Amino acid sequence: MNSVADLLVPLVLILASGKRCAGDSTITLGILYNEENSMLETAFKSSVDVAKAKMTDSGVQLNVVSKIVPLYDSFETQHHVCEMLVDGVSGMFGPSAGDTAPIVQSICDYKEIPHIQTRWDINQKRGSCQINLYPHPNTLAEALIDIIVAINWESFTIIYENNDSLMQITNILKSPPTSYPIRIRQLSSGPNYRKELREIKDSGETKILLDCSFNILSDVLLQAQQVGLMGSEHNFIIASLDMHTLDLNSFKYSGTKITGMRLVRPLEVEFQNIVSQWTDNLSPMEPDDKTVLPETIQLESALIYDAVQLFTTSIYNLSKEFEINETPTPCNSSLSWKHGFTLINYMKMAKDFKGLTGKIKFDQEGFRTDIELELVELTQDGLRVTGTWSTKTGINVSSTPRPETVPSEKDSDLRNMSFVVITALTQPYGMLKLSSNTLKGNDRYEGFGIDLIKELSEMSGFNYTFIIQEDASSGYKDEKTKKWSGMIGEVINGQADLAIADISITRQREHDVDFTSPFMNLGISILYKKSTKSSPSLFSFLAPFSSFVWLWVITAYCGVSVLLFIMARISPYEWTNPYPCIEEPEYLENQFSLSNAFWFTIGSLMQQGSDIAPIAVSTRLVAGIWWFFTLIMVSSYTANLAAFLTVESVSEPFKDVEDLVNNQNIITFGLKKKGSTEEYFKESTNPTYKKLFDILQKNPSWYTSSNDEGVEKVLKENYAFFMESTSIEYMVERKCKLAQIGGLLDNKGYGIVMKKNASFRNVLSANILSLQEKGKLTALKNKWWKEKRGGGACQDTDNNEASELSMKNVGGVFIVLCSGVAVAAVLAALEMFWTLWKTTSKEKVSFKSEFKDELKFIAKCRGSTKPARKNQNSSADNSNPTGSNQYMNSDRHYDYES
Repeated sequence: MNSVADLLVPLVLILASGKRCAGDSTITLGILYNEENSMLETAFKSSVDVAKAKMTDSGVQLNVVSKIVPLYDSFETQHHVCEMLVDGVSGMFGPSAGDTAPIVQSICDYKEIPHIQTRWDINQKRGSCQINLYPHPNTLAEALIDIIVAINWESFTIIYENNDSLMQITNILKSPPTSYPIRIRQLSSGPNYRKELREIKDSGETKILLDCSFNILSDVLLQAQQVGLMGSEHNFIIASLDMHTLDLNSFKYSGTKITGMRLVRPLEVEFQNIVSQWTDNLSPMEPDDKTVLPETIQLESALIYDAVQLFTTSIYNLSKEFEINETPTPCNSSLSWKHGFTLINYMKMAKDFKGLTGKIKFDQEGFRTDIELELVELTQDGLRVTGTWSTKTGINVSSTPRPETVPSEKDSDLRNMSFVVITALTQPYGMLKLSSNTLKGNDRYEGFGIDLIKELSEMSGFNYTFIIQEDASSGYKDEKTKKWSGMIGEVINGQADLAIADISITRQREHDVDFTSPFMNLGISILYKKSTKSSPSLFSFLAPFSSFVWLWVITAYCGVSVLLFIMARISPYEWTNPYPCIEEPEYLENQFSLSNAFWFTIGSLMQQGSDIAPIAVSTRLVAGIWWFFTLIMVSSYTANLAAFLTVESVSEPFKDVEDLVNNQNIITFGLKKKGSTEEYFKESTNPTYKKLFDILQKNPSWYTSSNDEGVEKVLKENYAFFMESTSIEYMVERKCKLAQIGGLLDNKGYGIVMKKNASFRNVLSANILSLQEKGKLTALKNKWWKEKRGGGACQDTDNNEASELSMKNVGGVFIVLCSGVAVAAVLAALEMFWTLWKTTSKEKVSFKSEFKDELKFIAKCRGSTKPARKNQNSSADNSNPTGSNQYMNSDRHYDYES
C-alpha cells in the first residue's frame, strides 16, 4: 500500500500542475516575517502590486503568501515553509531572524526554490539557491575603516553588542585604520548600559565607533548622553545603516559630531514617490491613521521591495525563453522546482538594475557588489549629507579631503624596534630554565609568557630583552602618591616597554596604562583541599531504593499474601483431597494457609523456590503477576546496588563563597595582598563579597604576600585561598591534595601591559587574535599547564574504576543476618515452650520434668526421628525401654472450615 501511495502523490501533483498550465502561468511568492516588523509585509505587497502592473502582457500571474514566524522557533518556521511549498511557492523571501533563516535556506536548497534574503548576516556565504541583497560584512568593515581614516581619528574606542559585532570588529583590527591604540568595550545584556558608558567617559576617550543592533541603538545613545558622553568634544560613528530612521532631536544641540551611513536615499523624489504608495498596503497590525514616511523606512524594508522587483524582472525575462509555471513541492516528496537554479542565475547576472537601495549587482560568489553608501552627519538642522562611499572609488567627503594613502601591511612591521619586557618568576608564566649549562640573556627563562613574546616577535620582527620583577608584583596604585608599584609602575616609569605575567586587565589599571587584547580569559575562584570521601553508611545496601519505595514493597508483599490466602479459600480448585487413594474423603485440604501464603510470596521475592504451587487459574494469575513484579524490582535493586556499594559520596565543607563566609570560625580564608583579587572584593557591591572583604580587614593575618604562600597555607592549615582560576588549574595539576571549589566569581583577562597610547598596541592585539584563531594559545596553555614541570601528575588519581568493598560497605548485611538468626532462635524457643505448656496443661504433668526431658533429647544432637507422645487413655505399655518420655503415633486431625 505504501508503494502505491508513493506513486500516486507525484501523479496527483503533476496533474495539478498540468491543470494550471492550461491557462496563464502562475507564480506564487512567499514571505516570512516577524510580528515586530510588519513593515516588511507592507513593502513586499507594495512591490508585488507594482510588479503585477509591469507583467500584465507577459502571461504570468503573481500570487502572494505571507506567514508570521517566531524569532527563535525553527520547528514552527519549518512547518510554515512546508505549507507554503504545498501551495506552490516559487520564491521565498525572509525571514529576518538569523536563528530561523538556516532551516529555510536548507529546505529551499533541497527543493531548488530561490531564497532571497535581505538581512545582515555576519556569516554570509555563497548558497546554491540563495542571494542576499544586504551588503557583505567585509564591505561594511571596509567602509568604516575608510571613514575613520578620512576624519583622521587616532586613538578611539569600539563599542560592540555581541559576538556577531565582534566578528566585524575583528575585520577592522586586521587592517587597523590607525597606528594608535584601539580600545574595545562590550555592552552588557541591557537594558542598562550606563556602567560601560561611564567607564569609557572616565577613561577620557572622546572618539567612539558604536556597533550595535538598531533595536537598542536609541537607548545606548540616550544613556550615553545621560552619563556625559555626548559633549562637544565627543565624536561618534554609527555602524548601523538605519541610523537615519531614529529620532535624533535630543542630540542635535549637544555639539556631538555623530556620523553615519545609509544605503537608501530618502531625499530623492523617486524614493519618496514609491514609498508614498505603501500606505495602501499597511498591515492590519499598524494604526489606521498611520502614513508611511520616507525618512522612517529601514533598510530591510527597502531591500525587500528591491528583491521582489529583481525576482519578478528575472521571471519576466525567463518567461520569454521558457514556459514556466509553479509546481507544488511538498517537503515529504522528492519533487523540486525545475526552474529554480536557472532563475537564481538570472538574478545573479542582473545588470543595470536600479532599486530603492541603488544599483543591484552581484559578484561571482553571489555577494552584492558596486555598493554606494551615503554619508550623513547630525547637525542642529538635522541630518546633513556630507559625502559618499563606494566599493569602486572609496570615500568622497566634501568637508574633509580624501586621504591619498591608506594603512598598508607595513604598519604591522616592527623590525626596527627593540622592547624591554619585564616579567616575574611566577609559574608558569615566567621561570628559570633548568639546565646544567650556564645560560645567558633570554635563554635563562622559559614559560607561557616567554613563549608568547617569542611568537609575537616572530610575527612582527621586533627584538626583545627580558628583565625580572624581583617581588613578582603586578602593580598596585598608592592612594596617597597616586604612583604605581610593581611591573605596571616600571612600564609607566619607562624602565620597561612591555610587561607580561598574570596581570589582570582592570578598570583602574586601564586608566593609566594600555593592554593588548586578552591572551587568556579567567576568573576568581577558591583553592582548597580536595574533598574527602565520607564513610559509607552501615546500611548502604538499602540505598538503591528510597524509604518510600521500601514501604510500598512491604505493603505490596503483605497485600498480595493476604489476597492470595483469601482467593485460595474462595476458589474450589484449591481445596484438594489429602488422601488420593480415597475417592470420597471426609474432608478437603487447602495448602494456602495464611502462613503458607506469606511464605510463598517471600520465597519468590527472594528469588527462591517453594513446594507450594497454586492450582486455580485465579491464584496462578496472582502468582504470575507477583513474579513479574519481583523480577523487575529485584533486577532494579541489583543493578543499582553495585553503584551504591562501590561509589563513596564526597564530603565538602563548603560549596561557595556564602558557605565559606558563614563558616569563618571553622575555615579561615584569604587572598594575596595588594592584587587585583583584593581590588575586586573591595569595589564589589555584592553583599556577600562586601562581608568577606570586611572580615579580611579585621583579620590582616589572613592575607598572603604571594600565591605560593597561599597554596602552602591551604596544604598545612584549614584555609581557603582566593586566586585566579588559571593559577588554580596549574596547582591542581601538580598538587593532588588541592582542588577548585565552586565556579568563577567574575570574568576577566590577562593582557600585555604597555604605556598609554603606545603606537604598537593594535599590532600586538591583532597578532594575539591571530594566535588565538590558529589555536596556538591553547597549545601553549596545554604545554605549560599539563605537560611541562610536573603537569598531569594528578590525572590518574581520581579514576572511576570499581574498588573492593570493605566491611563498612556490607556490614549492615551481616547485622541483618545476625538479627534474623537471633529472632529465629527466640521464636524456636517460644514455639518449644508453647507446645510444652499446652501438653503439660492438658495432660496434667510437670512442666519442669518435661522441659528437662526435652533438653536432654535436643542435647543428643543425633537422630532425625522423634517418637510421638502417647495419650493418657492409650492402652499401650507405660514402660519405655529407651528411657525417654512415652510417645506414640497419634492420628492426624484436620478441621474443615466451610
